[in-house]
Amino acid sequence: MLRFDIPPVNANVARLEAFITFSFCVIALLGFPYLLPVLALMGFIRGFFGHYKCPSHRLFTKIMTAMNIAGKKENAGAKMFANKLLFIAATVASVLFFMGIDLWKVPTSILVVFSTLEWAFSFCVACWSYGYWYKLFPPQ
Repeated sequence: MLRFDIPPVNANVARLEAFITFSFCVIALLGFPYLLPVLALMGFIRGFFGHYKCPSHRLFTKIMTAMNIAGKKENAGAKMFANKLLFIAATVASVLFFMGIDLWKVPTSILVVFSTLEWAFSFCVACWSYGYWYKLFPPQ
């Protein structure tokens, strides 16, 4: 379902955010998983309140717009769905890590794969599944 009640996001800003997610997850897998709650917080803000409530998104948008590399505008509904999934995965990974369970690496590795697809190939798996879901089950 397209969201017209919130401002659209710039494609390259979303890709930069996916690269940051990728970087944080790789750093976590290399031995510093204390950054995972930061991802959960960013996913929570962007997913439930909108991208323009997130300070990092506003900063990246301002910088990339000034450099004229922000990219085309995209509907924010699917990107908000993707960030809700980021929030869930990063929260699960954080809880598992702080409980001392090594399974925190599973959601972190999944985030590495999905965020790589977004920043490297501009293919958002969560956005695709979001659109596919609403094709199968349109809102009543």
